[in-house]
Amino acid sequence: MQILTPEQARNFPWDIFDITKVWPHGEVSPTKIGKLVLNRNPGNYFAEVEQAAFCPGNVVPGIAISPDKMLQARVFSYHDTHIHRLGPNYHLIPVNAPKCAPENSYQRDGFMRVDENGGGGPNYWPNSFGGPSPDPTAGEPPFELSGQAGRYPFTHPNDDFVQAGNLYRKVMTDEDRVHLIGNIVDHLGGAQKRIQLRQTALFYKADVDYGRRVAEGLGLAVKEVERLAAMSQEERAKATA
Repeated sequence: MQILTPEQARNFPWDIFDITKVWPHGEVSPTKIGKLVLNRNPGNYFAEVEQAAFCPGNVVPGIAISPDKMLQARVFSYHDTHIHRLGPNYHLIPVNAPKCAPENSYQRDGFMRVDENGGGGPNYWPNSFGGPSPDPTAGEPPFELSGQAGRYPFTHPNDDFVQAGNLYRKVMTDEDRVHLIGNIVDHLGGAQKRIQLRQTALFYKADVDYGRRVAEGLGLAVKEVERLAAMSQEERAKATA
């Protein structure tokens, strides 16, 4: 795991919730917390794989849901998808059911309900029949909020080209780079020239060699790409309109 304190996250050079960015290991060293061992293959693929229902909304006490926009969407959409795909009682399918403790909820009825369905107990809360109740100790700790709520433009001083350039220079092999350039040239080759110039200028901003090789593959003038790369986003859009 990579872990930041709230103070470190506040002053981190990258928006920690931007899914297009990574936390470089040189800046946030990974911490080993355990090992996951896969020691067998599924006995029946449908029962143990096709019916598996993983949801990031299922968390244990001590782990909270972050403001990551992609995660926030998946927290509710996965549950909806599981209901559509596997039914309202997907949590009772053996591959999804808890193994060491019973589930305490008021989920009742629905197709494929084959257990005792809560017996004669209530299906509402609060009740005076000893039914399950919320555990306040499992809640997230409170946090302070300040300022005016509203919609504001994104202002984090992210650099969208440093990490892309580092990936090209430091992570990819020569063979990886050849494949990358070839794939881009093949797919971008059918676009209008102004689009090719605009996009290749972005590759050039990430890494000069990257942009040059794409430009040469598309038959573009490298000097023109370099000129566009030096412009602001607004200027580049106008120049290639």
